[in-house]
Amino acid sequence: MNDIMFPFLEHIGAKLVRAEQGEAEVSLKTAPYHLQHMGFVHGGVISTLMDNTGWYAAVSNLDEGFTSVTMEIKINYLKPASGKELRAIANVKRQGRTTSFVTIELFDDEKLVAYATGTYVIVQEKERQE
Repeated sequence: MNDIMFPFLEHIGAKLVRAEQGEAEVSLKTAPYHLQHMGFVHGGVISTLMDNTGWYAAVSNLDEGFTSVTMEIKINYLKPASGKELRAIANVKRQGRTTSFVTIELFDDEKLVAYATGTYVIVQEKERQE
């Protein structure tokens, strides 16, 4: 699972640390292009990290031939992030036949700065038609 990385996460500099048994961790060393006008990490960067980390946790529990997509995510921004490295950690709290419910925490240099809950729908993978 740790060998699956997506172009967008690579583009922004994120790194999959681990994804196994309903848990996942993604890290990001912040750069000037991650910041908003006040010098804090942009909320879009935070939401991207959290959503993708939740997805990795959800798919780490699935059988081959299945994947998931985000159905809903709610993010609570607790305080501004301004550190050198962000770390998102996700845990599947409940997985059913058709959905996974996941919690995601985002840390800025070990301080909790955002908390999210996400629901990911489980779908059968289809071969890409080119």
